[in-house]
Amino acid sequence: MNSLSEILQSRRANVYSGMLLATLFGYFAHAHFGKFQETREWALLLVVISETLTAGFFIFRSNPKTVSLAPSDWLVAIGGSFAPLFFRPATWGMFPPASIVIVLGTMLQIISLLSLNRSFAIVAAKREIKTSWMYHIVRHPLYASYFLLFGGYVLVHTTLANLLVYTITMGFLCVRIFREERHLALDPAYRAYMLEVRHRLVPFVF
Repeated sequence: MNSLSEILQSRRANVYSGMLLATLFGYFAHAHFGKFQETREWALLLVVISETLTAGFFIFRSNPKTVSLAPSDWLVAIGGSFAPLFFRPATWGMFPPASIVIVLGTMLQIISLLSLNRSFAIVAAKREIKTSWMYHIVRHPLYASYFLLFGGYVLVHTTLANLLVYTITMGFLCVRIFREERHLALDPAYRAYMLEVRHRLVPFVF
């Protein structure tokens, strides 16, 4: 178990997983940028920028101090991280003005990523515990941004496939929140943080 833990925490594991994400992101960005050239819909560029930031912070994240070895944690984390890369632009949307929700979600994501910095993770892992900026308001502001961003995307680019991707992504993220907190709560500092910041996604609600 110790050798597996060392492998997962190694720089090599970070590099290989980064290469996989970069490959999937390449297909995602190509599809959206091509659609932007056709339609000049600026919201498509925001989605590409959003996923570019996520990929960038993932590739340059710091090495973790601890990583969950539970297979279920890995399944949930990988599913929740890679599923959004299967979103594809569509020619019809049930509510095109929801592009403003994409803007709000992207802005929240940028602020959350800057707050998180190199402590970005996919699988439940302990790096530096962040408690400032957005993390002083809710414990998972980055996930809150995904709910807004991807929800707006599906309203603007409505297809059965996109709705399925959104449902799968949000389902994974909900489970992921609890699994990450279970791992992080092994640290007394994080337990103290949970007492200070009570809500996960929405202040005074959840």
